[in-house]
Amino acid sequence: MLPLVEIPELVRHYAPFFAPVFSPDAFAQFQRYVSGLIVSENKTVDGINRLFVVDVRHQSSLNRLLTESPFAVEALNQARLTLLSSLAGTRMKPKGVLSIDATLLTHYGQHFDKIAYLYDSTQGCYVWAHNLVNLHYSDDQTDYPVHFQLWEPVEIDVLEAGLNATGVPIRASKYPLKERDPQKWRQYLLNLWRRHQNKPAVQQLYQSKLLIAQQLLTQFFTDQPELHLPVTFDNWYTQPAFCRYLDKTLQVAYVGTLAGTDQVLIASGSQDLETFDRHRQQEHQEALKQGHQPVFRKLTIPYKGEQETYYSYCHTHRIHNFGKQRLVINHRKADLADTATFFISNKLHWQAHGITRIRRHRWPVEVYHEEGKADEIKTTLDGSAGACRRYTQAQALWALATFIATALSQGQTLSEVMQPLVAAVCY
Repeated sequence: MLPLVEIPELVRHYAPFFAPVFSPDAFAQFQRYVSGLIVSENKTVDGINRLFVVDVRHQSSLNRLLTESPFAVEALNQARLTLLSSLAGTRMKPKGVLSIDATLLTHYGQHFDKIAYLYDSTQGCYVWAHNLVNLHYSDDQTDYPVHFQLWEPVEIDVLEAGLNATGVPIRASKYPLKERDPQKWRQYLLNLWRRHQNKPAVQQLYQSKLLIAQQLLTQFFTDQPELHLPVTFDNWYTQPAFCRYLDKTLQVAYVGTLAGTDQVLIASGSQDLETFDRHRQQEHQEALKQGHQPVFRKLTIPYKGEQETYYSYCHTHRIHNFGKQRLVINHRKADLADTATFFISNKLHWQAHGITRIRRHRWPVEVYHEEGKADEIKTTLDGSAGACRRYTQAQALWALATFIATALSQGQTLSEVMQPLVAAVCY
């Protein structure tokens, strides 16, 4: 643990933008809390409070900021977005991209509100975690989260009662599952909810991650109708109902991600995309031998100040369950020997260059999630949230060293100077 002898410079600089959200006392606690979130490895209220070894306060004061202070999270987030939009480097730009993604916030223990036992693909096992849905913005200069919402696990008893109240029939033969196999009962009710979620009363019974994503995007485009930004997402979010909502209801452009097992409809029937890609590769090699135009065209896109090269196939096709889509198949190697990636878009006139550039801007949300969970301490400042955190830790270390040196120069003994610091670390 790195003791703090002052509010870090980064926090002091930006804190005034958030002052109107809080009362004076809550604003002081807000600065302490944010400082602790940036610097401390221990993110608990008590752990953050113990960081401050000069202006010592009881942890209950910091706890009240989170439990009793009347500030609104929405107002705090809006202050952050207002700050970002006031700066040339971070304001949203015409070539910016929105991405939707969810991340697991793992906890050790089951006694947390809204926690669930969820599958973590990175660990290959189930973990107790919160699931946070993020709407993220990215362009070549910056990226940051815009809106966010915590997914809440369904309450099965409430869902059952709600389905009955809204007139959705529950088969009598399924009721024995409540006692015999609760997991199958849960899955049955969720499937029933999905089939009827087009009814507003049913939709309100449970907020899936797809519905949360729809709401976040609806809020964004309602608040900022002048911004016509495309939306991109991974394979999990590339589901027909979600894509139809973006296309028909919000009328925004999207770039989704397909798996190799998804089906493209061709004259002879349907074919999985991996097989379709192999056939296009064969046509590509034959075209090269005969001196014809290649099937996969070389293209270069700008990304975060660098240039990236792809070999792309781009045509309009009918995709099973999605209808007519602009399909892009990308390879990174000129010989097409690497694994392909498959993207679709509702903009049938778009070319591979634009679709690939937009989809590339989904990656920053992954980095944001990884950086937010990282424990490594480095000192390179590259502009990312993780780098700013590491820089602030280094700055706090410098402030601590200056504090010790100043105290020694004023005649205090090393034991006197270190006593509160050691007490904080060896709590």
